[in-house]
Amino acid sequence: MRNNKNSWSNKIPSWAWVILSFIAAIGVWYLLSILPKTSRAFPFAPTTIDGLLTMMERGVFWDDLASSLLSVVMGYGLGFVIALPVAILMAWYLPIRNILNPWIQFIRNIPPLAYVPLLVVCAGVGRPAQVTTITIACFLIMCVTIYQGVINVDETLIKAARVLGAKNRDIFVRVLAPATLPFILTAIRLGASVALTTIIAAESAGSQAGLGMRIRSLNASFENAAMLAYVIVLGIIGILLEKGIRLLEKKLTGWQETIK
Repeated sequence: MRNNKNSWSNKIPSWAWVILSFIAAIGVWYLLSILPKTSRAFPFAPTTIDGLLTMMERGVFWDDLASSLLSVVMGYGLGFVIALPVAILMAWYLPIRNILNPWIQFIRNIPPLAYVPLLVVCAGVGRPAQVTTITIACFLIMCVTIYQGVINVDETLIKAARVLGAKNRDIFVRVLAPATLPFILTAIRLGASVALTTIIAAESAGSQAGLGMRIRSLNASFENAAMLAYVIVLGIIGILLEKGIRLLEKKLTGWQETIK
């Protein structure tokens, strides 16, 4: 439902909503920090910041951050590079769709944590298994999203292009690419989110550094403040990626009508 343009909420600037949202979050955080059942898991901001500073003093935070980001970027990039052509081929050629689609749907319903041990056996301990795990998770979500975009292209446009003498290559470049660009950008955004959420599972076996590995080790040693700080860092990275991709999406698909 569209909001009424004359509504009072539309008269409040966006930066004010950000401040109000932040204040509300801090209030909820404070309540969690003083309630008996949640206070140990959610120490308030000063204690959490001290926990993060402690990890920096130990000299592990920046190594953890760099290690996780490297695995995420590598797995995310490989997932997209594989997903794009596979999704187009699945949508364009029925035999490929009938062969691949059932298995993609099957694997998509398996949590990454379930097949991490198998990947460790195959790829070995360390970054190869991490990158492979993230690649698989990103490939699945991006492939499905791009595939849906290709099959939803108006068939009239394709038929018109064929009548005008366009070959498959021309149709891919001049019809499919512009029509599926919003879906591709959506796939990129979803893939980034999946890559970050998968890093915990990807670093579950044999990792020497990383945000996910450190969260587990801090949980085992009951260092809740530092653990919460690492969780918040993951969230901040996710927000920055989301904002960057949305900015790119806005520039490339500004012609689309959106609900305000």
